[in-house]
Amino acid sequence: MSSPTWVVLDIEGTLSSTHQVLVVLYDYARPRLGPWIDGHPDDPAVVEAVAEIRELAGLPGSAGTPELVAVLHDWMDRDQKVGPLKALQGLVWQQGYRDGDLLAELFPDVVPALKSWHGNGSRLAVFSSGSVAGQVAFFGHTTEGDLTGLFEHHFDTVNAGPKREEASYRAIAAVLDAPADEIVFYSDVPAELHAAAAAGWGTVGVARDGEPYGDADFGPHRTVRSL
Repeated sequence: MSSPTWVVLDIEGTLSSTHQVLVVLYDYARPRLGPWIDGHPDDPAVVEAVAEIRELAGLPGSAGTPELVAVLHDWMDRDQKVGPLKALQGLVWQQGYRDGDLLAELFPDVVPALKSWHGNGSRLAVFSSGSVAGQVAFFGHTTEGDLTGLFEHHFDTVNAGPKREEASYRAIAAVLDAPADEIVFYSDVPAELHAAAAAGWGTVGVARDGEPYGDADFGPHRTVRSL
């Protein structure tokens, strides 16, 4: 499909390096999660995240910030895609981008590809495990400027579902209001592409040199080294 109605894109390993996410962004968030929780005790998003952490980790209601942070750090160490962790990271990253501490770096081929798709009439969306708030902050503060105007929708594991489950892609298609065969998903993770294909989407595997899935078996999916 040369000009699909919708192009949906993963971020980590596809548009930006894994190092940018798992090292730069994670290292920025790690020491700031506790102070963020303590500094925003009345923020509904923080209150909800704290309650979810306690529930998921089996912590008592009396568990304080050190216990909560220990759970968050453990999830980060294991790269767990857990809702309350992603929500709090997103809030911290939003502030970091606003303060100028963070600047998103994309692979060199990304912005030309985004502008080409957009210019040819395709509509763009993102599906990432990072929170929607984090995604918007990321694309709003890149080395290539503010790219948020190129994207019409942002999806994460909260508003769409897990990235390796077919139902998540069906949910996204319903929001996009488009037939599955008019949507193409780009990702570096074969399991995500399998789930999207099961939902009827077109798929493209992005096998970038030096990335964790650069040498993965993408099976039936069309595979590219760059966009």
